[in-house]
Amino acid sequence: MSDFPWLTTLILLPILGGVALAFLPRTPASEASNQRSAELPKQVALSVSVLTLGVAVAMILQYDADGGMQFTETHEWIKAFGAHYALGVDGLGVTMVGLTTVLVPIVILASWPDADDRPTNVFFAWVLILEGLALAVFTATDVLLFYVVFEATLIPAYFLVGGFGRGKERSRAAVKFLIYMLAGGLIMLASVVGLYAVAADAGNPSYLISDLSQLSLDTWTGRWLFVGFFIAFAIKCPLFPVHTWLADTTASATPGTNVLLVCILDKIGTYGMLRFCLELFPEASEWATPLVVTLAVISIIYGALVAIGQDDMMRLIGLTSLSHFGFIVLGIFVLNSHGTAGAILYMVNHGLATTGLFLVAGYLVRRRGTASISATTGVEKAAPILAGLFLVSGLATLGLPGLSPFVSEFLVLVGSFDYGWYVGALAVTGIVLAAVYVLLMYQRTMTGPTPDDVATMPDLSIREIAAVGPVVVAMVLFGFFPQPLLDVINPVVDQTMERVGVVDPPPAVSDVPAEEAHK
Repeated sequence: MSDFPWLTTLILLPILGGVALAFLPRTPASEASNQRSAELPKQVALSVSVLTLGVAVAMILQYDADGGMQFTETHEWIKAFGAHYALGVDGLGVTMVGLTTVLVPIVILASWPDADDRPTNVFFAWVLILEGLALAVFTATDVLLFYVVFEATLIPAYFLVGGFGRGKERSRAAVKFLIYMLAGGLIMLASVVGLYAVAADAGNPSYLISDLSQLSLDTWTGRWLFVGFFIAFAIKCPLFPVHTWLADTTASATPGTNVLLVCILDKIGTYGMLRFCLELFPEASEWATPLVVTLAVISIIYGALVAIGQDDMMRLIGLTSLSHFGFIVLGIFVLNSHGTAGAILYMVNHGLATTGLFLVAGYLVRRRGTASISATTGVEKAAPILAGLFLVSGLATLGLPGLSPFVSEFLVLVGSFDYGWYVGALAVTGIVLAAVYVLLMYQRTMTGPTPDDVATMPDLSIREIAAVGPVVVAMVLFGFFPQPLLDVINPVVDQTMERVGVVDPPPAVSDVPAEEAHK
């Protein structure tokens, strides 16, 4: 493995590309004379994101699934605090890097007209900067560095929602999102400072995760520090009851921004639970398991029930993610290998399925001028390709066998039943309710009589199909052949279980001889 700074390159490429875009002429495409100059920022943004994806693929091809933390870079940053510019990826980090670098070019291609009435270069500059900061979060191996970039992601996210969202409520939604995230970040900051104090008392003032994981924390110190991190990550996910920013944000943001927020940034919450809560505070994680499992199950059921009653498509899809993140958190905190593997795999597959659903719904909203489900009907006759992709993405969301989320949900449910049959039984209801909200949404919007204004609606363009097509292909591919992802994920699962100090329960095997069992 070369000494090339792969991770720094991955982080800087989109950030520098975004800064360069910001200095291009601020030309909205709504002015006919500016069409050509408005296309340039889109082309530059797409080129930078594809180049970033190429670098990520080149790095991932060199990744050794059994090699632990790789592509590490460590440089002293703030000596007085023991802080370092430290980067590295293991199986968890590399899957998140892969997901991020795949989804951003798709978002840019799908969002081509989203900024046409506003400065195009600014919109795509924020998208690229957000990608670079997200990659920094998923690769940081120093707690202080993680915290800084964790908070920095709020800047582009705020402007993408408040400056480029849809509807009159976008500013209020952006402020609500920011308040929730800042509150969680401030709570986590207290634990970040507490970790340094504990490390300094132990004679090794350091923020490196590798050093902090060796600390011997007394019971209540570990639990209080765990709570600070967990609350921030629960808000980020989101998890019931700190989820109320989600529906307003997804209802006000553009489809592409929703993909960035829900399919990439919200994964920081579950990533942090695995990377920090379980690794740094294993005893506290076991202590908190009953409460967290309860909240996860409530999220699964409550998110699905609330989604069923929504009329706004974007709000509905956002609330489905509350249910799906409940599954991910449940998989993490049942503390067995099936659940943890399913949770990490779910992080990837949720990103794929929800991206497809957000983008196709966005195409429909753009054509109809409204996100109202009740105001839309008969679309499948006018736009069969749109309806077909909408159905495939919806079926993936509800966990249809043969599409990638099914494998994830199956593993999480196996882990849940291992934890307790009642937990698994309650979690299964989330799948049943998912079928209700997905199929009802499809029936109401795609079937039925076709009004005249819908009958003349154009079907998807080649560009729009090209944006969603890779997501659908990936859902089918990993639905039938998830092993490449599991090969990367499983070593991390084993290390996490060893760190927490738990082992899988032995299989329940009957003592009755096989011959007697058949009598």
